[in-house]
This record gives sequence, structure tokens and C-alpha cells, in this order.
Amino acid sequence: MSGLSDVRLTLYQQELLEIPGARVASRDPQESRWQQFWRRVRTRKQLLELSDAQLRDIGISREQAKLEAMRPFWRC
Repeated sequence: MSGLSDVRLTLYQQELLEIPGARVASRDPQESRWQQFWRRVRTRKQLLELSDAQLRDIGISREQAKLEAMRPFWRC
């Protein structure tokens, strides 16, 4: 499923940010705000479409997926 890698990268990035001194590469500087918006909309919608087995594979629960999908588009 396309978009699954975006979800994994986002979750991995959040884990790295919790580590003191960790540095995470920023998004593509050529990506416009509209592209970011549509990527977030698309990947959050795809997150809701994942099966329970797929969610287990990426290490999140159905509740966590719903919380992530409900985040406003302006929140990373």
C-alpha cells in the first residue's frame, strides 16, 4: 500500500525526536505547503484503511491510528 512508508517514517521520526540529541532530516525543501497538505490528507486517510494486522506490523493500535488520522492538516 502506498503511503505506508510515510506512516512508518512519521512514527520513526517521532521516536527519534524523543531521544535527547537526536537529529532528524527535514522534509524536502522543494515540497510546497499544498503538497505537504495533500500528502498529510492522503496518508492519514490511508492509515484509517489499514487492517488490524497491518497496524500491528507498523506497531500502532487502531486507537492510535484514529488519533493520528484526526489530527488537523497543519499539525505534523
